Amino acid sequence: MSDAIAQAVYEGQSDPHHFLYGLIAELDDADATLVSGRRIRDAGYKKIDGYAPMPLEGFAEELGLTDMKVPYTMLAGGLLGCAGGFSLLYSCSVIAYPINIGGKPLFGWPSWIPITFECTVLLSALSGIIGMILYNGLPMPYHPVFGAKNFNRATDDKFFLCIESSDPLFDLEKTRAFLESLPGVVNVSEVELEK
Repeated sequence: MSDAIAQAVYEGQSDPHHFLYGLIAELDDADATLVSGRRIRDAGYKKIDGYAPMPLEGFAEELGLTDMKVPYTMLAGGLLGCAGGFSLLYSCSVIAYPINIGGKPLFGWPSWIPITFECTVLLSALSGIIGMILYNGLPMPYHPVFGAKNFNRATDDKFFLCIESSDPLFDLEKTRAFLESLPGVVNVSEVELEK
């Protein structure tokens, strides 16, 4: 972390060795988690995330986490692969090595469809994998929520909703009171990141 960013992050914190990453609410029920996630989003919070021990249908939509960066990156990669594969075949067959075999046309595009398709799929898949890794900030061996109270049960039987302190609406007391008022919330705790 650069010095300017670190100074901005740690400024105003009571302990210079810790800073507040956010508040995390612990829930027991999947349905209550979906309802609470919707209420957090409806309250105007933008920097939120949810953690569940199993896939919840509509969870990302309820939290407003529908990001289209990876699909658009895959589309761009696919189009580039299609154009690149077709251009490669055209340059080889028509420009670099124009060999007339058995009266076949030099620009025989129907026979180029399989290779063009394969180049499209290859670059789309590779750009999707690379885009996912970059957009998700991977590799990330440690995340601040790993230190939250009872978070080790996020892979077993507990559900968690986190509001980051960098959210424009975040106020420690008001956000804590808001999270505690949500249905199904068992516990609200602070998530700190050590300096």
